[in-house]
Amino acid sequence: MRHSTRRGLTVTSVAAIAAIALSACTAPATDTSTDSGDFEPITDISLQLQWLPQAQFAGYYVALDQGYFEEEGFDNVDIIPSGGDIVPQDALVAGDVDFAVAWVPKVLGTLEATGAELTDIAQVYQKSGTLQVSFKGDGLTDVADFEGKRIGSWGFGNEWEIFAAMAADGLDASSVSITTQDFSMNALLDGDVDAAQAMTYNEWAQILEVVNPTTGKLYQPEDFDVVSYEDTDGAMLQDAIWADTARLDDPAYADAAVRFLKAVTKGWIFARDNPEEAASITYNAAINAEAAFPVGPVHQTWQMNEVNKLIWAGGDFGVIDASAWSKTIKGALAAVNQDGINLITGEPATSAYSNKYIETALAELADEGVVVDGEYAPIDVVLTEGGQ
Repeated sequence: MRHSTRRGLTVTSVAAIAAIALSACTAPATDTSTDSGDFEPITDISLQLQWLPQAQFAGYYVALDQGYFEEEGFDNVDIIPSGGDIVPQDALVAGDVDFAVAWVPKVLGTLEATGAELTDIAQVYQKSGTLQVSFKGDGLTDVADFEGKRIGSWGFGNEWEIFAAMAADGLDASSVSITTQDFSMNALLDGDVDAAQAMTYNEWAQILEVVNPTTGKLYQPEDFDVVSYEDTDGAMLQDAIWADTARLDDPAYADAAVRFLKAVTKGWIFARDNPEEAASITYNAAINAEAAFPVGPVHQTWQMNEVNKLIWAGGDFGVIDASAWSKTIKGALAAVNQDGINLITGEPATSAYSNKYIETALAELADEGVVVDGEYAPIDVVLTEGGQ
């Protein structure tokens, strides 16, 4: 057994955390025009996050902190975290919130299962940030090495990239033992899995914040082998902003969607250009929240740095890349889980994504003199024990 670190959650139902998202796919939407007319602008909106407050969602907290929502005519914006007790797309389908942040594969499976219609109106993350991490020398350097191994996953849709990557390589998913892990790297440290699931911006840092009992110093990247799903055919689109498809026919809601995206875009631009300050804003939001994953300020800075790399990947902010969308769909259709069950069985509705609203938002921002395009210059973040 290797030395492990325990990070508890300050939420009532820790076991429920894994429930953060079931789901699957839906196909490219042809943009449809929204008729303009007289309407009362929406001034109060709510956004359902996929997880607890952390820099994964920095752009939304920054937009709130910097007054960007107010600039776009919103009097009240409620950002609602989830510790696993709320599934974002379910809250949106139920009409409990106006918008939701969720991974594309997780939402699209729900849409196929329920027949509901939601639309991805902004693809915030342009790359997959999911990794599979094992100890150096354990022989898991590639997806082909997964067969016969205990592969860790949070479950509830997070395992889809594993099966999509295996399907692309013609591997037998039934040979893999998918082992449920918590939202830490304890399963790997304790020897419960051969390779643990990790996000570049979270769990990967967590294990590098642990003291290696052999050296007495923090673990280093060279102590591990890492499979990045972004480098496989199993990569899937992740954090996106979802809207209620039927409500988008309402001019007031469509207008609110554009204004909301303008504020959010400005928030993410701020986070790109001021990563340390954005991390601090998010950290303050986390420590003042009713429930938060207890990560320290250094961890938040690492997270902000890595999240920016996933967002500012060369294309226009938030615009859904048709090829990346198609790759997500193709992977989900090809994937079969360890029980031989297809993740999804058909193409999603054409309403499942639309670039209309984000492109309108970007054009209006450009007209207002906001410089949206730009590359992210990564900063150096020196991790500390426990991320403090």
